[in-house]
Amino acid sequence: MDQIRDLLDRYRRKGILIDTNLLLLFVVGSCNVKHIGTFKRTKKFIPADFEALRRMLGNFRRLVTTPNILTEVSNFLGQLPTGIQPEIFSKYSELIKASEEKYVKSSHVASQDFFHKFHLTDSGIIEEAKNKYLVLTDDFSLSGYLQHARVDVINFNHLRPIIWDNIP
Repeated sequence: MDQIRDLLDRYRRKGILIDTNLLLLFVVGSCNVKHIGTFKRTKKFIPADFEALRRMLGNFRRLVTTPNILTEVSNFLGQLPTGIQPEIFSKYSELIKASEEKYVKSSHVASQDFFHKFHLTDSGIIEEAKNKYLVLTDDFSLSGYLQHARVDVINFNHLRPIIWDNIP
């Protein structure tokens, strides 16, 4: 937990780059936490995960994203029932406007050695985060690679037992 606090303090002003699944959880939960358990893309999470994510993101001045992450989230949100899409996309629009979008040229990441394993979106995260941002992901493969490459990362799955232990 001390290591996590140190990372939060170090990147509070610099910013956090949040991966697709967690950004999706944040958008869905921001609309209605009841949707978390009903949407196939977020049902692996519980409302306490959303609350922990919301609190964590509140520590940062800048929420950083990439066009590829935003596109993936948009495509996944489009799979929600049409009745809740207007509210969800309204929240998503607010989040996009409040985020700092960083563009990484696709041809650049496609030429990196890790592209064949991590593909476009995660390769963009790897490139953009280096020495700039803290990465928050629930992807074990990506977080392991980032740690090995000495890019600061928090795997949300490592926080979940801590969160669940503190549920009343």
